[in-house]
Amino acid sequence: MTKISRRNLMKGAGLATLATLASPALAADKVKIGFIFLGPIGDYGWTWAHNKGRMAVESELGDQVETIYVENVAEDASAIPVLRDLAQQGCKLIFTTSYGFMDQTIQVAGEFPDVKFEHCTGYKRADNVSTYNSKFHEGRAVLGTISGIMSKTATLGYLGSYKVPEVVLGVNAFALSAQKQNPKAVVKLVMIDSWFDPPKEAAATETLINLGCDIVTTHTDSPGPLQILEQKGLYGFGQGADMSTFAPNAHLTAIEDIWGPYYISRAKALLDGSWKSTDTWDGFKEGTVVIAPYNKAVTPEAVAAADKVQAGYKDGSFNIFTGPIYDQDGKLRVKEGEVMKDADLAVIDWFVKGVESAS
Repeated sequence: MTKISRRNLMKGAGLATLATLASPALAADKVKIGFIFLGPIGDYGWTWAHNKGRMAVESELGDQVETIYVENVAEDASAIPVLRDLAQQGCKLIFTTSYGFMDQTIQVAGEFPDVKFEHCTGYKRADNVSTYNSKFHEGRAVLGTISGIMSKTATLGYLGSYKVPEVVLGVNAFALSAQKQNPKAVVKLVMIDSWFDPPKEAAATETLINLGCDIVTTHTDSPGPLQILEQKGLYGFGQGADMSTFAPNAHLTAIEDIWGPYYISRAKALLDGSWKSTDTWDGFKEGTVVIAPYNKAVTPEAVAAADKVQAGYKDGSFNIFTGPIYDQDGKLRVKEGEVMKDADLAVIDWFVKGVESAS
C-alpha cells in the first residue's frame, strides 16, 4: 500500500511517482489499484469504511496487487490531476469514492482508455467506467423505524450534506419509516453543503436540538453530531460505520457500509480479464448495508420492528417506498399499492410530506 498526500502530489507528482516506482517492496508484476478519498481515512465514517474496503483487497489478493490512495481530495477540478497521476503511475483500476468526483472521473477516463474506473454513487458510465452504490435508504428505513417508536417529541432531526438524490432518498426513507410507526412524526432537515466538516456538523446538530428534536440522524461523515447528542442526553445514529465508541449512550445503532466484497470482486475481474462496465446497487440482501449492534437503550418493541424491516428487505417482502406517498406540498406522488422503481429512487429530487427545512 502506498499513501500519497494531496499536498505532496500537487507539489511534485513526478517525485511521488519516482518514489513509488523505486520502492523495493513493490514487485514489478503487481497490479496497481488506486483510490481517491473525499476525507481523511480517520474520519471513522464514510472514508474510513471505504479504506477498510481497500485494505480488504490487499488482504484477499496479497502479492497480486498494490493499492495506492490519496485522501482529502476536493470534489472540484483539483481532483483531475490527482486522477491523472494515479493513471500515470500505472494504476489499472481506480476507485473514485464520492458523488462529486463523477465528471472528473469521466473526463480522465476518456484520456486513459486502457485504465478501468469505478465511481461511487454516480450515474455516468463509459466503456471503462463502472458505477456502484449502496442502498443506504434501506438502512435509513431501519433508523426511521426506531426513531418513530422511541421519540418522545415526534420531532426528529436529519443532518444532511447536499441535496443530491442519495441524500434526498435517505431523508425520505427515514421520514416515511418514522411516520409508519407514528403518523405525527415530523423531520426537521438541515443541509450543511459539506460531507465532512465537524464544526458545521456540531453547529447544525445544536440547531436541530433547539428545534425540539430528541433523535438526530446524520448523512455527514464525522462522529461530531453524536458527541453533541451524548452531552445533551439525546439519541442519534452513526453514519457509514459503528461510532458507538464516541457516544456510548447516544449511539442507538448505525448504518455500516461494507465495501470490501465489491472491491475484491472488481479487482478479481480486472486480474482475470472479465471486467466490464456495470452499474451495481446493493443493499441488505447482498450485505453491502449492515446495521450495527443495537444500544441497550433501544426498546424491545423498536428492536422487533427494526429487525422486521431488515428481514423484509432481505427477502423482498418490504419496501418503504410503497404508496400512497405524498410530497411536501401534499401532491400524491405514488399511488396506493404502487412501489417506486429503483430507477426513480436513484434520481429522486423531492421530499415527502412531513419533512421540514430547518435551515
